[in-house]
Amino acid sequence: MSQHNNNRHHSNQNADSARQNNQGRNQTKTPSQNSMGRPQHSGQMKTNRGQAIRAQRRTHDMAEKLIEVHNVQEVSEEKRANMLPVSDSKTLRFIPLGGQDGIGEKNMQVIEYGDSAIIIDCGMDLSVDLPGVNFGIPDTSYLEKIKHKIKGYVITHGHLDHIGGLPFILPMYPAPVYGSHFTIGMVKKQLDDAERGVPEGFTPELIEMNMDNHEKLKVGPFFIELVRITHSIPDSSLIMIDTPQGRIINTGDYRLDPEPLDNQPSDITRIKDVCKDGNTLMLLDEGTGANKRGRTPTEHTLEPSFMDVITKAQGRVFIGIFSSNMNRVQMIINAAVASGRKVAIDGRSMLATVELAARLGTLKIPKGTVTTLKSMPKTPDHEVLVICTGGQGELNVALQRMSVGEHQYIKLKEGDTVVISSTPIPGNNVRYDMISDDLTRLGARLFRAPTHELDGCGPLHVSGHGALDEHREMLEMTKPKYYVPMYSGPLHRRYLEENAIENGFDRKDIIQLDAGQSLEFVEGKVYRGPQIPVGTQLVDESGSIVPSVVVKDRLVLSEDGLMTIILTVDRKSGRLLTSPDIITRGFIYMRENEELMNGVRAELRRAASQRFKRVDMDRFKAEIKDHITHYLYEHTGRSPMVIPVVNAIGPGEQVKKQEKPVADN
Repeated sequence: MSQHNNNRHHSNQNADSARQNNQGRNQTKTPSQNSMGRPQHSGQMKTNRGQAIRAQRRTHDMAEKLIEVHNVQEVSEEKRANMLPVSDSKTLRFIPLGGQDGIGEKNMQVIEYGDSAIIIDCGMDLSVDLPGVNFGIPDTSYLEKIKHKIKGYVITHGHLDHIGGLPFILPMYPAPVYGSHFTIGMVKKQLDDAERGVPEGFTPELIEMNMDNHEKLKVGPFFIELVRITHSIPDSSLIMIDTPQGRIINTGDYRLDPEPLDNQPSDITRIKDVCKDGNTLMLLDEGTGANKRGRTPTEHTLEPSFMDVITKAQGRVFIGIFSSNMNRVQMIINAAVASGRKVAIDGRSMLATVELAARLGTLKIPKGTVTTLKSMPKTPDHEVLVICTGGQGELNVALQRMSVGEHQYIKLKEGDTVVISSTPIPGNNVRYDMISDDLTRLGARLFRAPTHELDGCGPLHVSGHGALDEHREMLEMTKPKYYVPMYSGPLHRRYLEENAIENGFDRKDIIQLDAGQSLEFVEGKVYRGPQIPVGTQLVDESGSIVPSVVVKDRLVLSEDGLMTIILTVDRKSGRLLTSPDIITRGFIYMRENEELMNGVRAELRRAASQRFKRVDMDRFKAEIKDHITHYLYEHTGRSPMVIPVVNAIGPGEQVKKQEKPVADN
């Protein structure tokens, strides 16, 4: 498991621990047990106050830890001042701004030389597990420092962990975007998505590069070439960047599949031809598959399995896959045609990618094969095949909605065949098994990639990432002076390091970099550069950036809830003009705790009569908050967030009639 996913595991443990600490505290004590309306011993009051403060501190510490797991960072002005761009005109600097903490984690790198810089990839992190947050994107504080230098973005391929940050970052720091034919199509699709918040009127400069004729473009002082590499999305690229200090190679995500279904294997010949000059300064090698020895099987090994399952199925067939895997979609369409089935596509991302692939000629679909999902209920069962998203058990996507009977057009039934052509990504095992249970409960015949032998079929999934023998081959082809594992957490990067050493690479020439750690090259020699502040910016479903303080409040509320107190006070006498209104959310059910609420109201009346005229308004609110927090902890063992609202009414003013607040949900 990558470090990133270990962190997510620890974050869940922290949350579970906090919830366990709260167990047993949910039973409220009655005010008669220790009413703060009666005099108390000063030592006891201090003890209660200390316990309440410690309880609040524990909850706030838990929230801080969960935010730290995702490295949510709001860079201070002091740190910004320390982020100094390269000033020496002959120094080459390399900085990973993301992608080094785990797999699929906002990949982004900067290469800077003199007054020029290019950015490699610009991804998002979809694994961020914080309330009200959809995903994370890289912190752009350093880009703000070098925005006048940025000459272009070079993209390896079209997966969201490599392009998902562009709609947010590109408009702020505009420059041409370079990529392959299909990759630029995916980038355009992201930038056209209205929900991504791209400013109206922004027109990006998108430049397609031809990999097959070895097109090379000059970008500032850099010469860039994209070389075809095999992955699980079409037109993936290895990037060769000739710099004044030597060649830098970024592998992108890859496997060295000799016979992919699209007949476009990795361009091994070109890699060898370019690198035979011995001028490769640094190899940036992705580490997703570094925990496996040998080689990743070729995609062709799956073809007999799909043909067998689809042709033998008596009823309808539903296949869940990753939405970007067009080779897999092509394989399924071929099998559907051979078995006389119509194909429907379900899932927003799947539909968009299939439409793009068909329009660009990447996907070959015989005329009359694809039909609408709406027509499937009227199609004979033995002619139905649906390709859909949701093989990971994600909530509210196509296959998951089918599994719980909430799909608009499809109701699964006994006799249906469901194929899940994916293995669970790290941390997703629970949802993966949950959807499998739901599908089985409905009577579907289930075939899953991890259990294909038990299910009675051949293999149903191969990784898009190479195993260790393919990384060894990449090293042998490129012959770099320095080797930098990337695009994975510390564990997988360590596996790459050990693999390189086993195959004769010198340990001193292997450099492990965390996000924000920089390298500087001068006359071909490498030095450790300055630490650049990095982190994650959180994005909600509207496309807005969410400050970490807001997320922290949400985490605190999720543990102990909220109590709002509304007081209407006579400004002259300090007497309450109405009974205090109390609203709670996520704390207690008020109708079952009338005695506690009566005690709170009594405390509020006493506090108003004794303190309102003696202190200013801000101090009075602070005292109310502090006093009620301690009172609630004494009687419930919990410390909700307390928000006092005080309306002071002067002589001649009338109390505004207010609707009675809703007591609780």
